[in-house]
Amino acid sequence: MTSLARRTAFGFLRLSAMMTLLVMVPAGSLGYWPGWLFLVSSLGSAGVIAIWLLYADPALLERRLEVGAAAERQPTQKLIQAAASVIGIGLMVVPGLDWRFGWSTMPTVLVWVGNLGIVAGYALCFLVFRENTWTFGTVQVSEGQTVVSTGPYAVVRHPMYASALFLFLFGPLALASWWAFIPAAAMVPSVMARIVAEERFLATHLPGYTAYQGEVRWRLVPGIW
Repeated sequence: MTSLARRTAFGFLRLSAMMTLLVMVPAGSLGYWPGWLFLVSSLGSAGVIAIWLLYADPALLERRLEVGAAAERQPTQKLIQAAASVIGIGLMVVPGLDWRFGWSTMPTVLVWVGNLGIVAGYALCFLVFRENTWTFGTVQVSEGQTVVSTGPYAVVRHPMYASALFLFLFGPLALASWWAFIPAAAMVPSVMARIVAEERFLATHLPGYTAYQGEVRWRLVPGIW
């Protein structure tokens, strides 16, 4: 096993353990089946993409291992990522508490719809990775990097963040919690703030990005923003 494969496997196991604890412990019961289904759909999708990257684009996988507030180089992005991490934890913890204390009920069909939405979000993420090898986990520009304007980038300028919207929209459904839409909604401003700050950086440091902004109007959702 290569060093990259070992680090990827370790990172995936750590992510899996963390998500399982955040989702299942607040529920106080192993019978929280929407939580298990969510973990299977999300971690299963992420695992498939990681394996594909390991063989198809190891350089991109290497870049994606550097993520989070501590890895960011811009002070503004550090703050945004730190806030997003806290909200993201809430998005996984609140549904378990909802299940334990019976704050709300979700029809089973919507739980399945939510999981289909989660998988769709990861599918869009896969298309982004396939189209753009420069998809860093942090905001930066590397030597030789060029603007990508094909595939999903021809529709919106930030399709990676658009894929995250699927998680915010369908995550509460998958986890069977109406209350989870509160932290999910709180994630949207943090994503928008990250995009605005990132675009200022790219317009300054990535040749051709300003022209690309003129070619593709929408940042995140066609017809809205």
